[in-house]
Amino acid sequence: MSGSTVSANNESAGSGRVESRRWWALAAVSLATFMTYLDNNIVNVAIPTIQRSLHLSVSGLEWVVSSYLLTLAGLLLVGGRLADVFGRRRLFGVGMAVFTLSSLAAGLAGSGGVLIASRAVQGVGAALLMPTTLAIIMATFTNVRERSTAIGIWAAVSALALALGPVLGGLISQHLHWGWIFLINVPIGVITFAIAAFYVDESRAGSAVRQLDLPGLVTSALSLFALTYALIEGDVSGWTAPLILGAFAVAAGAAVAFGAIEARTANPMVDLSMFRRREFSGGSGTMMIWAFGILGIYFFTSLYLQQTLGFSPVKAGLAFVPMALCVAVFASIAPRVEARAGAYRTVAFGMLLMVVGLVLFARLGLQASYTSLLPGFMLFGAGAGLMNVPLTNAVMQAVPAARSGIASALLNASREVAGLLGITVIGAVLRTRQASALRAGTDPVHAFVDGYHLGLLVTILLLAAGVVVSFVTLRPRAAAATLPTTGPARESAAVAELTTVDELAGELMVAKEMAP
Repeated sequence: MSGSTVSANNESAGSGRVESRRWWALAAVSLATFMTYLDNNIVNVAIPTIQRSLHLSVSGLEWVVSSYLLTLAGLLLVGGRLADVFGRRRLFGVGMAVFTLSSLAAGLAGSGGVLIASRAVQGVGAALLMPTTLAIIMATFTNVRERSTAIGIWAAVSALALALGPVLGGLISQHLHWGWIFLINVPIGVITFAIAAFYVDESRAGSAVRQLDLPGLVTSALSLFALTYALIEGDVSGWTAPLILGAFAVAAGAAVAFGAIEARTANPMVDLSMFRRREFSGGSGTMMIWAFGILGIYFFTSLYLQQTLGFSPVKAGLAFVPMALCVAVFASIAPRVEARAGAYRTVAFGMLLMVVGLVLFARLGLQASYTSLLPGFMLFGAGAGLMNVPLTNAVMQAVPAARSGIASALLNASREVAGLLGITVIGAVLRTRQASALRAGTDPVHAFVDGYHLGLLVTILLLAAGVVVSFVTLRPRAAAATLPTTGPARESAAVAELTTVDELAGELMVAKEMAP
């Protein structure tokens, strides 16, 4: 065999190993995403079982759910910035270890206090993990087409976790000890940690921006903690209660201080100039609209299925599975649709499909069956799958690669806070309409459905506004629109349209070489 042939074979084998490493890295971050998203909603169905087992009060039961959300939302920006400074692979490993060990503690908890504390620590682990997943994808997949595919897989796994949460929670609470809703994270966490250790490469910000902005870290965490606490507890304590008003005031004051600090710091935690790019600010706004609508309606649709239609917890969970499958299928084809139609058209059309799905839902009443629910669920899922990948791409690629950790954290934080806000606002609309119907003599079941339909109408109007916002803000700039769009040139056009991505990929490679 000639030397040139041996060299070619070696190069081919080396290329294959690099290719394999990328997809194994994607498997690791997708498994981590699955765990954190699953933990967001698997516990809800098992709440009655946990209450009976641990003899928790209503307040204690609420904090089993809220403690996780509070630390997760409060520390997301901190996690994103730490990942950029100290390395995304390193923070991924730390977050995975914290999340896995706290899941073990939660599953073995013998008292309410231990369970609540373990859930709070789980939120810390998730806050370190979630920003690193997208940042690692951005660093690992430098090819535009491959990156879109990777984000599509990541989005599909996220949707699968959201759908399987209620199903797994119902099955475990009915047939196993409730602790297994947390213990299932342990083997997944160990496997994910092992994959990441072997296949995820280190990446971080360039040395010029590798500094911690401690005042920014503290004020951002304080603002998000206070805002999340107020949104969680406001409905229980009353929105005019001194503690709730004080929490909102602290959140607002800390946010103002954070903005002032970031505007004057040489190496800010959040570069405020990111928000001057309409792709980033408009895309983040669209994501907030989406989260506000879907998480608010998701929560109350679960109540509608069980309290109004009489579905069991498992059947109610299974009702969401077709929607999740549609999210997964359409997320996988979204990159190809985006390549032909553009991100702005794809996202806007996805939002429109979600609106149509909710309109179909709004026509259902007390006699809805599993089959009559399917069209609305499937259209909603198809729209969510179609819009998430190009939207995430547009937001993440609109910022420098050195800031991908904090950009991912901003995207996740906006989604979490908007989701809580959706549950709060749509819940207030639902209860106000429900109370009005009850005063008018309507029976409780019809009163709830009246309130649910008004909540759907609010969400429909909001998502319709999201169609316009996404279409306007994600449109390509005039200079980029004139570039060639076929073959290899299409990838070059995409990179040019997203401004600094090409240059920052080089910076990222330098950072990788410098990394230990």
